[in-house]
Amino acid sequence: MRLTGCGILLIILLWLLTPGEAVAQTSPHIGNGRIGGIVSSDGLSMERLFLSTAHTDGTDGSDVSRIIPVTIPVDLSFPGQNLKVVSQEIQHRYGVVTTRLRSKDIEVECRLSASRAIPAALVAKVSVTALRQVELLCVNTPTIPSSLTVDRAGSRRVWCEDGGVPLYNTLATYNNGADCIATSSVILPGTEATLIGADSIRISLAKGAKAQFAVVGTVISAADFPNPASHAERQAIYAHTVGIGSLAERHRKAWDELWQSDIIIEGDPALQRQVTMALYSLYSSILPGSRQSIAPMGLTSDHYGGHIFWDADTWMLPVLCILHPEAARDMVDYRADRLPQARANALAMGYRGAMYPWESDLRGYEATPTFALTGPLEHHVTADVARGAWLYFLTSADTVWLRESAEPMIRACADFWVSRAEANPDNTYSIRGVVGADEYAINVDDNAFTNAAAIRNLQYAAKAAKITGRPIDKRWQDVADGLSLHRLPSGVIAEYEGFADTTIKQADVALLAYPLDFITDRNETDRTLTYYEALTDTIGGPAMSHSAMAVNYARLNQPEKAARLIDRATTPYLRGEHLMMAETPSTDDTYFLTGAGGLLQAILMGYLGIDITDGGVSQSSASLPSGIRKITAITPHGTFSRSGNAGL
Repeated sequence: MRLTGCGILLIILLWLLTPGEAVAQTSPHIGNGRIGGIVSSDGLSMERLFLSTAHTDGTDGSDVSRIIPVTIPVDLSFPGQNLKVVSQEIQHRYGVVTTRLRSKDIEVECRLSASRAIPAALVAKVSVTALRQVELLCVNTPTIPSSLTVDRAGSRRVWCEDGGVPLYNTLATYNNGADCIATSSVILPGTEATLIGADSIRISLAKGAKAQFAVVGTVISAADFPNPASHAERQAIYAHTVGIGSLAERHRKAWDELWQSDIIIEGDPALQRQVTMALYSLYSSILPGSRQSIAPMGLTSDHYGGHIFWDADTWMLPVLCILHPEAARDMVDYRADRLPQARANALAMGYRGAMYPWESDLRGYEATPTFALTGPLEHHVTADVARGAWLYFLTSADTVWLRESAEPMIRACADFWVSRAEANPDNTYSIRGVVGADEYAINVDDNAFTNAAAIRNLQYAAKAAKITGRPIDKRWQDVADGLSLHRLPSGVIAEYEGFADTTIKQADVALLAYPLDFITDRNETDRTLTYYEALTDTIGGPAMSHSAMAVNYARLNQPEKAARLIDRATTPYLRGEHLMMAETPSTDDTYFLTGAGGLLQAILMGYLGIDITDGGVSQSSASLPSGIRKITAITPHGTFSRSGNAGL
């Protein structure tokens, strides 16, 4: 029995309304790949904070493991001052949100960031300017969310060799008390500010005078260290000892290194703003060396439980292969580390090899809610994982890494497809009963994207085995040669066997041109895009359909069509002055990093024509639309530029 489009829409609605339901978010976000979240509207705290390692185990009534809000160790207030927000802006270059506030007595500037010097730390740098003679307090009261059970909270003075350090500590539990989150906050007084307790500071100012201070709050989970309270204190004491100047310098240096890879657009300032925000959001979600991947919303939300989808491997990882290969490797290593769980998943479903989960939790187990048939049926993610590993290898040419980490994973994924494919009487093969990239079509046979991605996986396995000197399974080629792709009377590849004109959630067959390079004939590509673009849901669908089609049109030297689709992939999805990106035009959950990855691919792989092939990273033919003079991408692989005819 096949579920109708209405059925899948109901499933999506149910998922949207599970814990972590979507709400309108236009405030900016900060993050460093370890901690992150949306900044509060007053800029003195966070609306919610997430720690990448803090997940429930699914025994709390939510039925699956999911990321949870954690204690916010920096939550400032100025008692007695009726502060109003004057402005709030993101300093993309350094991962800082600056908020300016004003009352009748004072002006306050708070610069909030997720530290790159101490990745478990939230940092607020505060300056207060007196509009009249004033004496006031600033209080820091860490906030423990309802997702945690408070164990203790209070002040403690640690007597270190260089003097006492007053700390404000919290400890809270989750997973029925089996796990805990510890925080430790320290105030670093500056000019005209006097510490009067671990959680408060007194400020006495004459008119026109200024006070400055900083607050550092560390957040550690039991998944990070066996004694999180001790480590939280130790890192707060470290911040107190080295000082805010040293931490700020290291933070800026780390962000400088991230922005060594950049995209510069001349002639279209609106598109430049969108691309800068997309890069900032992606960079805010990576921590080099972490061996972690990126959820669709990064660390801005618990939407979709913070799980890892094909979004990471297909829409974000290729961008990082170009701009930050070391971060792309972390994402692949996340998958390689969880190969045993993928093998167990395949075995449990009656298959061989490795079957990666549609929604991977922190440990690598399937975490799709049981009401969603994407969990048991959306199998193309296994091929997407293999492709991500292969792309990183092509950009790095690291044969040692390929042999030790990637080849066993790509091989196991190929073995899954040999096991998953069913032989037909005419010596072809079919993959039956799947959900493809178009999630409106459930339990279909021979989905085009699934089959084509599986073919690529089988081919990558043979190439990787040849490079590493390991045996090549003859069945890989047999299945790759025999997998069925059906065609419509027009000759266009059918999305699945029996497909008829119907609305699709997102690009499926169109992905056979880019990113799979499975359709290579230019005329066939054009016909395929024209046919499926007309069927794509522009209200309930995500932005990546339009982004992928934009890449293809740019490569067909149809830049005006590409520009139209890039606008469609951005304008309906952006929220507020900070350009927060939602998943669909009809929802407000942000920030949707998958859509950001699609936009960046439209620029890098579309307008600039950057390719990742067996020969490495190169540039092929493409063109720019009117209105754009030049695009330049600065990457570790070199600088790629393309000029247009705008203004000529």
